[in-house]
Amino acid sequence: MGQAEWVTDPISTRDVDGPIYFSDEDWRTIEAAAARIIPTDNHPGATEAHVVRFIDRMLAGTQFVFAAADGEGFLRMQGREERAWAERIEQRRDLYRSGLIQLCDVSVGRFGAHFVALSCDQQDAVLEELSGEPKPTKFSFDAPEDDGLGGAPAGNQPVNEDFLSFFPLLVLNSRQGFYSDPVYGGNENRIGWAVIGFDGPPTLASTMDGSYTTKKYMIVDAEWPYERHPEVLRYRRP
Repeated sequence: MGQAEWVTDPISTRDVDGPIYFSDEDWRTIEAAAARIIPTDNHPGATEAHVVRFIDRMLAGTQFVFAAADGEGFLRMQGREERAWAERIEQRRDLYRSGLIQLCDVSVGRFGAHFVALSCDQQDAVLEELSGEPKPTKFSFDAPEDDGLGGAPAGNQPVNEDFLSFFPLLVLNSRQGFYSDPVYGGNENRIGWAVIGFDGPPTLASTMDGSYTTKKYMIVDAEWPYERHPEVLRYRRP
């Protein structure tokens, strides 16, 4: 049975005000961590975009995996498809469970308080220790890039989240919650899109019936160096 034949459940990621999967304490902790990954400055950040709700719904179960084409509800998975997705979600739950424990241990061990009670600088220090990497410097378009693709940032390449550890997964999910379609729980009031100057579709249905397109953002006759893409070269036989 194809997805077009699946039953649509009339549910929304916004039916519940607050967590579905997380405890209240875990919700606040993830919300605070996401706020350091996409901070509020002269633009809205993860807090205003309700990134934590996106992450909570992603972990809540298979009911929020596939939004219906018209944006009115979610497709109901069954059988092997549902079991496969349930297994993937459980793996991510395990990562978040262990990651939250580690986040708490580092916070209390270094600063004597839970993560949400720390200052922004202290929270950054905890996340640095958790990630094993220094806090990224401020992004600049003038910074040199050399990834063999004419200067496109390597971090924009697709990532398979099934193979990430907790902190990289949290970073990726925070970005997804900030920029994904609001139907999935984040990007409240299309805040993430507004930050990058993208108007976005008014509804998912408008992307299906042709009333919304992204043609105005496209460069006519532009070419992508597919043959030189590292992921293409990686799997090409010598």
